[in-house]
Amino acid sequence: MPTELYNTLSQTAATNNWALIYPELILGCLALGLLVLEVILPKFSHGVIPRIAILGQLLLLGYILVFDRTGCTHGVAFGGMIELTQTAQVLRVFFLIASIFVCYLAMVSFENKTLARIEYFAITLVITGALSLMAMSNHFVMLFVALETATVGFYILVSYFRQNALSLEAGLKYLIMGALSSAILLFGIVLLYGAASNPALASSSQDSMNFDNLHAFLAANSTDRVALIGMILVIAGIAFKIGAFPFQVWVPDVYQGAPLSTTALLAVSSKAAGFAILITLVEVFAPLSAWLVPLLSGVACLTILFGNFAALTQRNLKRVIGLSGVSHAGFLLIGVIAAQAVPQATAWVLFYLFAYLLGSMAVFGSLVHLPKAADAELELDDLGDLAKKNGFLGFALTVGIGSLAGIPPLAGFIGKFLLFVAAFKAELYALLAVAIVGVVVSIYYYFGVIKGAFFEIWRFQDDEEATPSETAQPGDLLTWLGRLTIGFALVGSIVLGVFQGPVGAWLGGW
Repeated sequence: MPTELYNTLSQTAATNNWALIYPELILGCLALGLLVLEVILPKFSHGVIPRIAILGQLLLLGYILVFDRTGCTHGVAFGGMIELTQTAQVLRVFFLIASIFVCYLAMVSFENKTLARIEYFAITLVITGALSLMAMSNHFVMLFVALETATVGFYILVSYFRQNALSLEAGLKYLIMGALSSAILLFGIVLLYGAASNPALASSSQDSMNFDNLHAFLAANSTDRVALIGMILVIAGIAFKIGAFPFQVWVPDVYQGAPLSTTALLAVSSKAAGFAILITLVEVFAPLSAWLVPLLSGVACLTILFGNFAALTQRNLKRVIGLSGVSHAGFLLIGVIAAQAVPQATAWVLFYLFAYLLGSMAVFGSLVHLPKAADAELELDDLGDLAKKNGFLGFALTVGIGSLAGIPPLAGFIGKFLLFVAAFKAELYALLAVAIVGVVVSIYYYFGVIKGAFFEIWRFQDDEEATPSETAQPGDLLTWLGRLTIGFALVGSIVLGVFQGPVGAWLGGW
């Protein structure tokens, strides 16, 4: 081995800090442990394994919040591949909370279904760890490996109900669109690598895929056309992950066909990871802001308008949630753009993500208990008189939808208000106007969901014998664990709407 290569590898190995990624290592070990337990435990006791997954994540989350809220050590490790920042640590907590919710939703969704179950929870843990590493990425190699690890897991989870045609269709569509977006992202990375490695240009670097080195190159070569095209392609690849226009075409079909728990994971964790890396890349591409800001502004406007207007005609609940999520991606893009002029906007984006998490989980927690054999077929009519049949679920759905709509005094209102303030301070008046239009339009379909939960839907009934799913009542599978889980989302949505002090201080935006 050449001496120079040996020295380079030795220097890189010296920067390895495994303690920096201990939560991700624990998640990986826990995922493997679940598979081992499935082999060694008797089949009749396999129902306890999902609870072990939830308990393990709760213990890890508790340790981080109590003993390690700011990260064991901050800084760069693994040869510059990973950088643990306060934002990355906050998102690590975010992904764990979302994963715990998703595991509970999966427990309810798989009730009375003859499917392999333990693998679902193991894959969910792996995806959570991969998304956390993605948020800590400081290098395109780390970013791409973490992104593809999570994406491959999503390919499996989207089509997990393999006996359902809609689930298989959703899996195929997500596979095709995911492969296309990965190709676009990789092509952009290659162009950036090639441009930044050109020794004829200033500040060229042998490790030009490192974000710090790439930023230095772009600062010295802001007019390089190859780098500009590479930036546009990378942003396009990330836009797919967050469901931004025009890469949102997969969202309604995939959200509808995927299991409800997978839909929740896509809607919350995948979107948050996309914005985590987008926040980082916007800083990297700051020298190209003359092109980047108009590009993101146009995408944000079209995303808000498309998501809200397309949701107006939908009757399927999961498609409504999917298109609603598209509009939320547009609101979050406004915060990312405003962060260039308003430093606190990054923390406000994180607050919005937490408000979105709590509101979404209150909604998904209610929908998973509706008596429908296939959740892909959930319609607004299936909500008929939900509040009368089960007051707790009706209240949870109302609070969740109200938070997503931005109704005071819920957390979603504060999240939207903070992003609007950031847009105003950054003088993004056109974006602010479009966002206000989007909020007004969204009231129609959000309140349509609430109306369905509080008023009985009259429809003709066939004389045929009712199926078991039609005679079941909402909340038949609701246990104390379910009430505790949904209750956490409810309390969080209400408390963060009226008191943000400790959370705001932790996020660094107050």
